[in-house]
Amino acid sequence: MSFRRFALWSGGSFVLTLLGIAGWVALPLPKELLSTPRAPTLRLLDRAGAPLRSTRTPDGSLQQWVPLAELDPALLVAFVSVEDRRFFQHHGVDARALGRALLADIRSGRVVSGASTIPMQLARLLRPLPRSLPGKVAQALWALRLDAQLSKQSMLEQYLNRVPLGQGSIGVEEAAALYFGASARALSVGQAALLAGLAGAPSQANPLVSPRRAAARRALVLGRMRQAGVLSETEARAARLEPVLRAAGPQEFLAPHYTAALLSHLAAAGQRPSGELRTSLDLPLQQAIEAEVRHTVETLRTSGVRHAAAVVLDNRSGGILAWVGSPDFFAPGSGQVDMVSSPRQPGSALKPFLYGLAFDHGYTAASILPDVATVYQTSTGPYAPRDYDRRFRGPVRAREALASSLNLPAVELAHRLGPAELLQTLHRAGFGSLEHDADHYGLGLALGNGDVTLLELANGYRAIANGGLWHPVRWLDAAVSSDEGQRVMSAGAAALVLDILADPVARIPGFGPVTPLEFPFPAAAKTGTSRHFTDNWAVAATAGFTVAVWVGNFDGRPMEGVSGITGAGPLLHRAALLTAARHSPGAFPTPQQLGATAVSICQLSGMLAVPGCPSATEWFFAGTQPTRACDWHDAKGGVTLPAEFADWAGSSRLAAVSGGRSAARPAAVADSVSSGFHITAPAAGDVFRFVPGVDPRYATIGLRAAGGPRGARVSWSVDGGMLPGSRLPLVPGRHVVSAIAGSLRDTVVIDVKGPEGSER
Repeated sequence: MSFRRFALWSGGSFVLTLLGIAGWVALPLPKELLSTPRAPTLRLLDRAGAPLRSTRTPDGSLQQWVPLAELDPALLVAFVSVEDRRFFQHHGVDARALGRALLADIRSGRVVSGASTIPMQLARLLRPLPRSLPGKVAQALWALRLDAQLSKQSMLEQYLNRVPLGQGSIGVEEAAALYFGASARALSVGQAALLAGLAGAPSQANPLVSPRRAAARRALVLGRMRQAGVLSETEARAARLEPVLRAAGPQEFLAPHYTAALLSHLAAAGQRPSGELRTSLDLPLQQAIEAEVRHTVETLRTSGVRHAAAVVLDNRSGGILAWVGSPDFFAPGSGQVDMVSSPRQPGSALKPFLYGLAFDHGYTAASILPDVATVYQTSTGPYAPRDYDRRFRGPVRAREALASSLNLPAVELAHRLGPAELLQTLHRAGFGSLEHDADHYGLGLALGNGDVTLLELANGYRAIANGGLWHPVRWLDAAVSSDEGQRVMSAGAAALVLDILADPVARIPGFGPVTPLEFPFPAAAKTGTSRHFTDNWAVAATAGFTVAVWVGNFDGRPMEGVSGITGAGPLLHRAALLTAARHSPGAFPTPQQLGATAVSICQLSGMLAVPGCPSATEWFFAGTQPTRACDWHDAKGGVTLPAEFADWAGSSRLAAVSGGRSAARPAAVADSVSSGFHITAPAAGDVFRFVPGVDPRYATIGLRAAGGPRGARVSWSVDGGMLPGSRLPLVPGRHVVSAIAGSLRDTVVIDVKGPEGSER
């Protein structure tokens, strides 16, 4: 072949190659090539936008897309200065830089300098190519094609959102969140320079691996920015003094139990959201209650308590305001157990739903229920429930029975109404964890023998606070649910339950005059303790929010005499106060506002009060008020009880309810009581029990006697030893108590029991 022919052939081939390249460059880019990736990274935020947690993609990376117009301008300047200072002059490939790089590569026989422009780097991110000479050529061709069909701004947006910046972060937004806890929308000059420096060495120079190398790379970028004239020496010096990492360290992982539960909830619903997701959580409240949970565990550690949990709901929206599943999510072994969503037995915390059911079946707050020893024949054998203090009170009004959490009246109610109907009520209240049938639970369901979760309990009480209507909780936004809800009980029944649970006087017989269940705002509160002190529960519902807490041990180990009042109660009190400081508790509609009428009734019989009755005012809705006058009292205050309560005719409780006046006893009872000097309290055969957590100074029995000579001083002896006063300290065992007035003496025998399990 002649030289001329060779030259023509070579020239033609060159021209054809150029034409082919030009045609290829001019071809439209594949549609999927530049499509904004559906960001698989999900950033969970609290209700105010504070970051809680970011999830990673299946390949372990973090990625968020931010439009160029929203990025901090300092980022653009920093990346262009260090990665491609002639970005706005060339057309995808910087010929001068590429020539120098090719010469260096040929001399060394390997790629030692890439001279990659931003379009070339973008091409490699879009079309991964081998780091070889052919790969470099292909990369340059793709860069030409990108530059020919995209604006400089579009290429910058693509590049800044796709560039790897260490620790699995893809793009400047996730890197800013990872290293600074900030957004790429607002960064300092030093932060922008550090991110730009990472583009060249993301694995070696990121500040989590080597703060020293990260600072050196940042200084290099600042120097380039200074050379480009976009930064003054003063600005560069100030940027070099910035810390390379935020003080809090790497990416946040806040409210861990809540965010883990939310992600599981979304997955179960088949939802795979990406980008930013604003939740209902109130982060400052969350952190404050986390501290209280830890404080509670530390305080009760000597009583065998190792764990606690709490959840707070916004009553109007159903939004979850706080969710603390354990004292320490990162504790080895058990930290990631979430007691907000783990079923356990709630004890007496289910009683309000039983009483709401009863009120809808014609019972009232003044209905008389028996607190008497009863054995129920069930399919599993005899069932003999007991009260927390192992005492029997005879006739009690429903108000006092619920507020004081008496077990025997509750079981009797469940017996009359039927466990099946109670179970249906609990299912309507959202207790999905009660998966067995009514026969499985039996009458013990009234005392909480079925496993439920703390979240279910809180949302059930929220339903009562919302007038008896149940709605599911809301995880994300605070919008009010548009559905009509599920009715658990009537609005009137709910109002009565709330009024009783907020009544400190009705609570006294069971809990005493001072408890952690009183608040400086209207609140309905209830505790629950499972058998053998395994679980403590406490709930407080206001018009605005509901707080539920749990105290115990994940492994089911019993606590040492910790009741709902002494364990969960103080935590509930503090958590409710913290919530009220940020969310208005509001006020419940009163029974009167819902149409109830106040009626004076006898405290003992629940009937219309007559002269001689200790009276009280009670609420009644239309058609439920009593029409019969009390026939238990006579005009002088004497009492004649129905046959079922005859054994209580001479009890100290009856005397207290009757205002301290002696009661007229039926003959069968009167014959058994000696005339003259006698002990009136305690009664023979009384059984007392410690209330766990009560200061020993107050764990005493008041001793009383009557009928002695006028002016005679009464002395007391216990087990043969004289007492200095008239109060008997509670000491476990059987005790002989004697009252002495001159030559007169009366003696009773009583028992004092140590703490045991209960369903209170």
